[in-house]
Amino acid sequence: MSKDSPKLSREPYKGTRDFYPEEMAFQKWLFEKMRRVCESYGYVEYGASPLEPAELYTAKTGEEIVNEQTYTFEDRGGRKVTLRPEMTPTVARMIAARRRELPFPLRWYSIPNIFRYEQPQRGRLREHYQLNVDLFGIKGIEADIEIISIAYNIMKAFGAKDEDFEIRINNRKYLQSFFKKLHIGAETSKNITRLIDKKDKIDKKEFEKRLSEIVPEHAKKILGYLAPKPEGGILPDDYKIDPSDIPSNEQVEAVADISNLLNTSDQKGIRNIVHDLALTRGFDYYTGTIFEVFDTSGENKRSLFGGGRYDELLDIFDEEKIPAVGFGMGDVTVRNFLETHKLLPKLESTTKVSLCLMQGVSPEFVNESAKLLRESGINTSIDWSGRKIGDQIKSADKSKIPYIMVIGENEMKTNTFTLKNLAAGEENKGNVSELVELIKKARS
Repeated sequence: MSKDSPKLSREPYKGTRDFYPEEMAFQKWLFEKMRRVCESYGYVEYGASPLEPAELYTAKTGEEIVNEQTYTFEDRGGRKVTLRPEMTPTVARMIAARRRELPFPLRWYSIPNIFRYEQPQRGRLREHYQLNVDLFGIKGIEADIEIISIAYNIMKAFGAKDEDFEIRINNRKYLQSFFKKLHIGAETSKNITRLIDKKDKIDKKEFEKRLSEIVPEHAKKILGYLAPKPEGGILPDDYKIDPSDIPSNEQVEAVADISNLLNTSDQKGIRNIVHDLALTRGFDYYTGTIFEVFDTSGENKRSLFGGGRYDELLDIFDEEKIPAVGFGMGDVTVRNFLETHKLLPKLESTTKVSLCLMQGVSPEFVNESAKLLRESGINTSIDWSGRKIGDQIKSADKSKIPYIMVIGENEMKTNTFTLKNLAAGEENKGNVSELVELIKKARS
């Protein structure tokens, strides 16, 4: 590189992360917890390319996401493509492509990376990984309950207590019936819904200002609908609406679903679930139950993740509707939650033993010893650096490798080794088979 060349940055692209081994170990632990719970419910893993045709998102996800929050560009063939900002349209595309071949109901999950062009901040980056769990082909409320149960049990698998988080539920039918009573059109309803989804993220006066710009004649009633109800549940006259004017079938269905969810969840032992009338979720495709999981800690009081029912998403492919419900759980907000509640795991290296070599040892003997350990299921590294034994041990300790074995002339003669537990400082002598049993016993 010439002296005039610009100095290359050592930092990752803004809003993304490098995963050094210690961060990768956490990701592996996190994903394993997610996978274990999902698969215990009979869900199977799928995947797809992060590149999608841009029209997949303009068709259904919402104009704001495509125009302002995606990495969209033209490829060399003149096609407009997008790095996926979410997984739901992708899975809908996959199902539409093989609908006649697939055995419904489908229980699918994935943990893809997601890209959104937005201002990086705590809990929100330009790239993150997201668990997606979806159930296709079951129309009844039983599917909604199953999805919420999975979300709850994943949180418990992380070590969270009920008081650490709250599951808030609502139903899109309830909100839509309110808009219909006010004779608000479909497109305006979408804009209001997206704004309500941002309600807790923007200043109160700014929210009221934006709402008044969208529906000046109805802003006061909508604010009353969203506001915590006064004691006794009676709203001021300016905010009142006539319940008889709300389409009864939608309202009755929504109330019945919410009631069923609350009662069944309680029977399942999920007691930290509440009905939140102001909960909307920002995506346009939700059609019924919606939910979000909130951190209850004052240090991190925010939404962690959520989901809901989206029975009409396959419409964009001119396919018959398939009942569908699911959620997405991002790794960034989950990590913040675990940090806040001191639930981050203490992780060891996947390498269990480091062989530290003295001068003059036979490479053949070292390799044979390592082979015996590996064939017994013990991940083993060999330090061929030629450094002093003390430096080799320090390196193993810094790498969080729990055990070391020093190999010198005596070990070669006797075929007996000393296994040292670096954390405990304990030492045990024996041949490879005996030491393998000690390691396995300590792990169990």
